[in-house]
Amino acid sequence: MASKLSRRDRIKKGIRKNIAGSTERPRLTVFRSNKGIYAQIIDDVAGKTLVSASSLIDKVATTVTKSEQSKLVGKLIAEKAVAAGITSVVFDRNGYLYHGRVKSLAEGAREGGLNF
Repeated sequence: MASKLSRRDRIKKGIRKNIAGSTERPRLTVFRSNKGIYAQIIDDVAGKTLVSASSLIDKVATTVTKSEQSKLVGKLIAEKAVAAGITSVVFDRNGYLYHGRVKSLAEGAREGGLNF
């Protein structure tokens, strides 16, 4: 029986085979740990991180639930992206299922003005 991490890696490879971030439409990727959630907007052509946000910074309240933190991180990364001139991205769920904290982050990013 495969472990959770090996299963996620297999799913992740399948996702990354089909999507890639370009200069016009960079990739919004999510990493979820037990304590926090992290998001980056990456230009795969140049191999550079354009914008990043996480739940560990001061602007995100630590007294709320992890799902609410994820929504705040989504709004924060959208705010930073719009300030950097990025309005359209490709969403990379990074092998995680699209529910819970990953879905909250995506909804927060959409509310903040990102299109995907």
